[in-house]
Amino acid sequence: MSKYDIIIIGSGPGGYVTGIRASQLGFKVAIVEKENLGGICLNWGCIPTKALLKSAQVYDYLKHVDEYGLKAEAIDKDFEAVIKRSRGVAEGMSKGVQFLMKKNKIDIIKGFGKIKTGKKVDVTAEDGTVTEYSANNIIIATGARSRELPNLPQDGKKVIGYRQAMSLPKQPKKMIVVGSGAIGVEFAHFYNSMGTEVTIVEFMPNVVPVEDKDISKAFESSLKKSGIKVMTNSSVESVDTSGEGVVATVKTKKGEETLEADILLSAVGIKSNIENIGLEDVGIVVDRDKILVNDFYQTNIPGYYAIGDVVPGQALAHVASAEGITCVEKLAGLHTEPIDYGNIPGCTYASPEIASVGLTEAKAIEEGYDIKVGKFPFSASGKASASGNKEGFVKVIFDAKYGEWLGCHMIGAGVTDMIAEAVLGRKLETTGHEVLKTVHPHPTMSEAVMEAVADAYDEVIHL
Repeated sequence: MSKYDIIIIGSGPGGYVTGIRASQLGFKVAIVEKENLGGICLNWGCIPTKALLKSAQVYDYLKHVDEYGLKAEAIDKDFEAVIKRSRGVAEGMSKGVQFLMKKNKIDIIKGFGKIKTGKKVDVTAEDGTVTEYSANNIIIATGARSRELPNLPQDGKKVIGYRQAMSLPKQPKKMIVVGSGAIGVEFAHFYNSMGTEVTIVEFMPNVVPVEDKDISKAFESSLKKSGIKVMTNSSVESVDTSGEGVVATVKTKKGEETLEADILLSAVGIKSNIENIGLEDVGIVVDRDKILVNDFYQTNIPGYYAIGDVVPGQALAHVASAEGITCVEKLAGLHTEPIDYGNIPGCTYASPEIASVGLTEAKAIEEGYDIKVGKFPFSASGKASASGNKEGFVKVIFDAKYGEWLGCHMIGAGVTDMIAEAVLGRKLETTGHEVLKTVHPHPTMSEAVMEAVADAYDEVIHL
């Protein structure tokens, strides 16, 4: 029986990053993985979806090439080639993780891991053989999968989850997307860009419902402008897949409506992968589909830890990575501070992009703050005008009394690369005046942050 300092179950952005940091700290590490290194994010989530969206962006540019004073003829797309490129990007990244594992002397154990008492892990290989491993510490990083609703059972062909949406053999003519969170709207944008007729069904009053209402309204307007049908305050009650395609019965405020499509994508959230991994045998406490942990990710049983989508908090790749690093640094005896979950950036990579951090305007008011709010549209940005990306704006929220940066919300081209300024500023407890007096380069999209802050303090120049 092999003995390790740390065994990690799962090699997603939580597991493999945790393994590398643990190895750097001198721990002997093994990672148990039943599929491909990199987990869902790298193989079936974050990375390949961005490859698909890049193809959609290039195709959109080509369709509007005349707006840039250029000419092109016979513009078309090859759906199968687009999918193939996305899979190639994912495979390349997975090989990169394999290299990192070797570089950091981390053992990869292929198979399904199940924890046991006494800090042991049974790993079942593809051929059914079971091997027992032992460690001083076990970290559960098994991630999550597409959540299935009772009235929306996924058959993987007509009613699908995000995994199948990434590798359809042919492009559907019509698609229904249920749920308008990041996964739903990213796929809606991709397929719409490729020429599929898309309808989004959202249960809440606003699309991207976790975002600031100004962002949600602007994004819904953009979706409709692009030709996507949006149905808010609506729910899919049932689906009939007995025919050639899908017939969905949708409950709306005006009554029931029937939608027909080739494919229905269920994007109603995720389900933690915590079944059959031994939690009950060891006695680890679970509540509402999440493993309960302390600030440093220890479960109620000493020596057993959990990070990522299986624990409470935002189910995001960068959160899982940060949690894993925090966990093993604490194990190594380093001075470690708990993660501030109020300062986690969220990004949606549709077109336009959405990025946000901190409190929405409504939440800031609800919490009793006297606030200053500033907005700056990209239509007033020189860089945005030159690049042909004038849609969207930056919105900032400050505490009027102390100047604390309470929230930042962006919609527009490239904003997912801009939000880090607000995250860092909030981490360093900067004030509105300090941001305002920080010289931003011109012409850039990032100037809009400074201009939005200037608007909050009645000092805006270019608006």
